[in-house]
Amino acid sequence: MAKNKKEMTPEERLAAALVPEEEQPYELPKGWKWVRIGKIFIDVTDSQKKIKQKEYLLKGKWPVIDQGQHFIGGYSDADELIYTDELPVIIFGDHTRNVKYIDFQFIQGADGVKVLKPQSFIYSKFLFWLLKGTPFPSLGYRRHFPVLKKMVAPLPPLDEQQRLVARIESLFAKLDAAKAKVQTVLDAHETRKATLLHDAFAGKLTAKWREARGVTGDVYQSMPLADVCKSIFDGDHMPPPKSSRGIPFLVISNVNKGKLDFSETRFVPQDYYDKLTDTRKPESGDVLYTLVGTYGIPVLVDTDQAFCFQRHMALLKPKEDVILQRYLWYALQEKDFYREATRIAKGTAQLTVPIKGLRQLTIPMASLPEQQEIVAVLDRLLGREEEVRQSAESVLAAIDGMKQSILARAFRGELGA
Repeated sequence: MAKNKKEMTPEERLAAALVPEEEQPYELPKGWKWVRIGKIFIDVTDSQKKIKQKEYLLKGKWPVIDQGQHFIGGYSDADELIYTDELPVIIFGDHTRNVKYIDFQFIQGADGVKVLKPQSFIYSKFLFWLLKGTPFPSLGYRRHFPVLKKMVAPLPPLDEQQRLVARIESLFAKLDAAKAKVQTVLDAHETRKATLLHDAFAGKLTAKWREARGVTGDVYQSMPLADVCKSIFDGDHMPPPKSSRGIPFLVISNVNKGKLDFSETRFVPQDYYDKLTDTRKPESGDVLYTLVGTYGIPVLVDTDQAFCFQRHMALLKPKEDVILQRYLWYALQEKDFYREATRIAKGTAQLTVPIKGLRQLTIPMASLPEQQEIVAVLDRLLGREEEVRQSAESVLAAIDGMKQSILARAFRGELGA
């Protein structure tokens, strides 16, 4: 009569997890074994003791661990939902693929959470790092766990598992310290950018320029956008017809990084575009401004490609003899302007900057020659800031790549002392 799982010894459980030789991807160091991932833990998920998403608290007695990006998803006071089995456990997100090591009392989060108890022949933190380092593609909602269980993984002896964990965590601590320093530089980017923009429109960046030209007095005037633009209109309010090809139709996700992105766009038929008024047809030299949800993002129209846009954005067509396109674009990024846009925004679920209100918001206006100087100075200084930002992001990406490389080497038995 076959033994059930509770009666099996650790040796028998390990034997049941072993992968046949013909299914082993490559040869492992001496003493290591190939195992089926689904056999090295016990799924102790309790579907009767999970909390609902809407019942999360901002503060409470017990942390709620779900599959989200944040380590703790929220809190709860529901004592009856506390996980009472043996700790530590590993949380695996069936949808997100996030992995969390939990060695404290918690409440199981909403759908998609898998609570995994390590088998006795595997060190709990080794299982955590093994799952963190197991690469597989996104397969859609709640489809990862069944695939994970069928995958194979290398398993060293228990003492080697503990050594590898100590080595991994030592290296990761050093990388995290470096990452924190780089992140500090990156976090300061927006502050430095905001300071430069403020100084530009307060006249500080061009003070010497004015002095050299004998320009004195109050040279800046606050002018409504309606006075410096030929037109300011949002997109067509009628639902646009769909087409498999034709004219690109941009939504906020196509501009939320501050530039036009045509890589994944919807399309509308040519005849729909032709019927739009010129005030809703973007041209090179115009500026788009997002109005809904992720509002306050100005985007240069720097292409002659025909496209149209959803009503959640506004199209500003500057008067060429009054304001430069890049001057307008920079002015719309200034924090004071964003605060004013926030002040007039309406709605609860999604704040919306009304188009009529946008037209009346003001920006500081300089003469065209000084606008040219301001743009030149900002292009130079913010260009350097952008180089710093890109370099910092490259370093962060490299650190993440190094972590994956460390895990890959660890599980091939190549991570020495």
